Amino acid sequence: MTLFINEPNGIIEKIRAEFNPKQYNLIPAHVTLCRENEIEPIENTIARIKSISLKKIIRIEFGKAERFAEGKGVYISSLGHNNEFKELRKLVLGQSELENEQVPHITLMHPRNSTCTNEIFERIENYDLPTELKFGKISLIEQRNGGKWTVLQEFGIVKNKVAQ
Repeated sequence: MTLFINEPNGIIEKIRAEFNPKQYNLIPAHVTLCRENEIEPIENTIARIKSISLKKIIRIEFGKAERFAEGKGVYISSLGHNNEFKELRKLVLGQSELENEQVPHITLMHPRNSTCTNEIFERIENYDLPTELKFGKISLIEQRNGGKWTVLQEFGIVKNKVAQ
């Protein structure tokens, strides 16, 4: 389950296309909401998602670009407590308390198929990255045999759009 990024200026996708084209071609920029091992059985998870009726969109604040995986990868990590994100995970997973912590982040360069250098990282740091993104839809996605990710279903989670 993922939250795809709808970013007005497209800078995140521009960075991904330039510095990590393989990942860019596999899946659009996103924030992972739940991992595959958390959503079984899928029918129960989908039923819970269909019952979600939030009054406003989910907002996540993000910090600066950071390197990870021994400097090979680059992501933008979230800031703060991420209570809205955590509450959404609880609703999706049907848990009153989360068993696993998931810190929202956006991967700009995945270390599996790119390598960040000091020069590349300096260039990324100079971009005007978004500090807040909004989400109102959950996407169920699937990858087969290392190929391109496919959207299987999408679910609107905001039922009362007045209080955005």
